[in-house]
Formats: sequence, structure tokens, C-alpha cells
Amino acid sequence: YLNTYGMHSIHGRAPSIATGLATARPDLSVWVVTGDGDALSIGGNHLIHALRRNVNIKILLFNNRIYGLTKGQYSPTSGPGMVTKSTPMGSVDTPFNPLSLAIGAEASFVGRALDSDRKGLTEVLEAAAKHRGSALVEIYQNCPIFNDGAFDVLKDKDEAATRLIPLKTGEPIKFGPQGEYGVTRSGWAGLEVGKVANIGEENLVVHDPAIEDTSYAFALSRIGDQNLNHVPTGILRQVERPTYDDQARAQVEEARAARKPDLQGLLRGKDTWTVVS
Repeated sequence: YLNTYGMHSIHGRAPSIATGLATARPDLSVWVVTGDGDALSIGGNHLIHALRRNVNIKILLFNNRIYGLTKGQYSPTSGPGMVTKSTPMGSVDTPFNPLSLAIGAEASFVGRALDSDRKGLTEVLEAAAKHRGSALVEIYQNCPIFNDGAFDVLKDKDEAATRLIPLKTGEPIKFGPQGEYGVTRSGWAGLEVGKVANIGEENLVVHDPAIEDTSYAFALSRIGDQNLNHVPTGILRQVERPTYDDQARAQVEEARAARKPDLQGLLRGKDTWTVVS
């Protein structure tokens, strides 16, 4: 009965509603717009299962490291020691890394961008839109009221050059004003940042988001820390696998083809039940 491009869902439950919508309406491009508190706290269970099932939906997770709409409580991405209305003595929680969580849940597309980076954000969103399956894009977004300046260090031109790690498929992972820093393998399935002069060009990791094994994308998501010393941006993971909604619709069609629906036959059939009080 509605002619609209969007709707508000119950807080935290948008992935569940989107799952039903994507399954029933394959003609639609279904997008979920959520925040770090909404998606990772009350909606955490719904988020991980939508990603695990590879439902054909796109989830934009706006991360400002605070509960913005509900007036300034600390969120699952707030840093240790952060003073908020609900943590006047400082948070004692260990924050989530949203991308690590998504990759651990087997999301088939995982990306990150800054809200102020029009070019980078556009590229990631276009790729997510074309991807068939679950796509999660973490977007660093400032909250001018309750957590102003959370990502200012990434928006300063000089600081950004030594902190942001732009990922480009098929290219060695390098960054810095002169490309003097790079990413190399470290230990067992780990990655670390170092100077290219010390690492050697031949030892730089060539970015490939299509690697099926999640350990590579997971290692990428672990580069840097809550202090934003190093922040990979772009597409961390992009793999193809069957989607939940495609398979569910295929099962319905298979059932229809195998047996013609007969409501009257079901109502008047020989199956009976005896109810004993």
C-alpha cells in the first residue's frame, strides 16, 4: 500500500526486515542504513546472520563511535576510557572492530570509507551496489554534538597521508606522501606496516579482495588500532557465493513444480488429529 523508496524499521532489526524484503522482491535493490550502536548492540545478532546467510542486501554502517540519536551514550565502538553520559568515569569496554566482525561472519563484501571522501566513498558504494550478496560498508562519520572530531586526524591532509591506506585491487599496498610506506606479511597470517626501503618492493602485499580464505581480509581489518594510526580504506573483501534469497526462491519454485497446490484437498484430506483434554 506504500509508494516509497524507504521505511523506518524497529531499532536494530533492519537486517531482518531487509532479508524478508530482498527474498520477496528480487526486483528491488535493498539497502540498510544503520549506525554503530544500532547495528552492533541491539541489532548485532540480526547483522551477523544477514551477513552469514549472504542475503542480497547492502548495509551502510555509519560509525561515529557514539550513540548519536539517543543522546550520547557510549557505543560498541567507543574507545576504552571514553567519557560519555553513560560512562562518566570512562568506558571499560573493549570496542568492536566492525570490519573484523563482518569478515568473521563470512560477509561476501566488506569495505570502508570516510564520509568526507567523496571519490573513495562513491567507488566503494558503486562496487557494493553491483555486488550480488551481503555487502557491509563501514563509513567513518563525525557526530558534531556528542563526539565531535572523532576522525579529524584522518581529514587533515598531512596526517591522512601517513595514516590512510587506500586499497587498490591488483596493486602493491603502499601509502604515504611519496609512497614510502607499505604492507608486508608478518608471522602466521598477519600483516604489518613498514617502510618500503626496509621491506623491499618485492615483499609488498599485492591487494586481492577476491581471496576466498577470510584470513587475508581479516588481517587487513586488524591493521591499525582504535587510535587510527593506520586505516585501510576501500574494498577489503569481495567474493562470490550463492545468496540466501536466490536459493530460497529456487526452493519455492521447485516445490511448486513438484506438487500443484491443493488447498481443498488439504482441508478435506485423510490426515486427522484427535485432541484429548
